[in-house]
Amino acid sequence: MNWDDTSPVTDDTQAGRLVGAAADGEDQAVEAALRPKSLDEFVGQERVREQLDLVLKAARQRGATADHVLLSGAPGLGKTTLSMIIAAEMGAPIRITSGPAIQHAGDLAAILSSLQEGEVLFLDEIHRMSRPAEEMLYMAMEDFRVDVIVGKGPGATAIPLELPPFTLVGATTRAGLLPPPLRDRFGFTAHMEFYEPVELERVIHRSASLLDVEIETDGAAEIAGRSRGTPRIANRLLRRVRDYAQVKADGVITRDIAAAALGVYEVDARGLDRLDRAVLQALLKLFAGGPVGLSTLAVAVGEERETVEEVAEPFLVREGLLARTPRGRVATPAAWAHLGLTPPHQATGGNGQQDLFGA
Repeated sequence: MNWDDTSPVTDDTQAGRLVGAAADGEDQAVEAALRPKSLDEFVGQERVREQLDLVLKAARQRGATADHVLLSGAPGLGKTTLSMIIAAEMGAPIRITSGPAIQHAGDLAAILSSLQEGEVLFLDEIHRMSRPAEEMLYMAMEDFRVDVIVGKGPGATAIPLELPPFTLVGATTRAGLLPPPLRDRFGFTAHMEFYEPVELERVIHRSASLLDVEIETDGAAEIAGRSRGTPRIANRLLRRVRDYAQVKADGVITRDIAAAALGVYEVDARGLDRLDRAVLQALLKLFAGGPVGLSTLAVAVGEERETVEEVAEPFLVREGLLARTPRGRVATPAAWAHLGLTPPHQATGGNGQQDLFGA
């Protein structure tokens, strides 16, 4: 049921909505509390932190607005957190929006015209912004000016609107979709890498301290090893393991407790979740390891093509469990081993070796 539904709303339904909204608000509050507030607190991404620290310190010493910043990388690596840190380090307010929310040039003009001097504008998923808004952004970034078109047809006039100096922080998960004219207008660009387990352990210990959770070193290592190199996932798993430890044990997170809890939540030792395993099982059991087309594989697991392609597949490829080929997706020997299955005779070429790439 959506909010515009004209169906009768019972007290129980309304109560359920309120409980759901409260839970969402609680999760958001926890996420906000766990976010680092400065570059010194930010764990990982050493090269990016060092470079960004120089950019911000130089701007403060000059008494100038920081250059525009482009952050690229997979979801959950800290792009939004870094944008908030940039604003905090510069002592400036921050405005947060996203590319899909800006579908018309007028939407962007309204946001830009309301910015204060030195304010940080964080534009998430910047590659999904509409083309007219993108073209307006060029002039705003370079000249701190936009032309507002008044009227239509031959009688239309462009009224230049001066903007105060501001810092645009763009974030994207698909940097290749950004047009070169936009990418070149950023004074500093950084690509954020996946985290190593030892870095995630530091993230988990810091978050556990903030959540007032007692966690042993081997418990943190167990969670870190299943977090897919992503701090957001590490923090989410930590909260779920905390719940398990609170209900099923004495509240202390050990390796055994973490392993048992993550087993309940269907996260295996390599970090694969239900969707990942469903994709592999379909590929191995239904299609003998492939090759198989992405759409067919998505139908087999009952998910949308985009979900398989953007959520499950990147991690499976990175883990060496799945490969993309011109003929379709194929399982690697590691995938058969991970699920404890033996490749069928059809999965081997004439020389007895598995023919993964249709060569």
